[in-house]
Amino acid sequence: MKLNVSSAYRYLQSPNRKTRKRALKLIKQNKKQRSVS
Repeated sequence: MKLNVSSAYRYLQSPNRKTRKRALKLIKQNKKQRSVS
């Protein structure tokens, strides 16, 4: 399941805990990539 960041932020509102965790991880990864480049 490849998410872009905007949908990841939407998933943070999801009632599903697994989905929220996955979205959080994705956002963290994205922030890391931003600071590197």
